[in-house]
Amino acid sequence: MSTGVKHITSECNGALNAIRDTLYVLSGKWKIQVIVLLRDGPMRFNELQRSLVDITPKVLSKELRELEMNEFVERKVFNTVPVTVSYEITPYAATLNPIIDSLREWGTQHRARIIEHMKKDGKEPA
Repeated sequence: MSTGVKHITSECNGALNAIRDTLYVLSGKWKIQVIVLLRDGPMRFNELQRSLVDITPKVLSKELRELEMNEFVERKVFNTVPVTVSYEITPYAATLNPIIDSLREWGTQHRARIIEHMKKDGKEPA
C-alpha cells in the first residue's frame, strides 16, 4: 500500500543542499547589492551606506562582516589619522558574476513584463 509520499533522490537532495548553502551565504536584500557596488572599486563604509540609501549602519556592518567571513569582501585598514577603512571585493567574488548577471537579466525582463501588464490594465507603473 502506497502512502503517497515521494522520496527525494540523492541527486535532488544534493541540489537542494547546494541551493540552501547558496541562499544561506547570499541571504537578505543587501549582500548582492554590496557586491555589485564594490565591483566598481573599493569603497568606504559611509560611501556604501549612502549608495544603499535605506540600510542602517548596524545592518551594513553585519552584512560586511558576513561577506568578509565568506571571502567575498576584504576589509582594509589604513594607518591614517583618523584610521581609514575601505572594503573591496576579492577575486573569489567574481565567481558570483554569472549569478548576479542572471539576476539582473531576469529582473529587467520581469520589470518590463509587470509594466506592460500595468499599462494594459490602465495602471500607472512605479
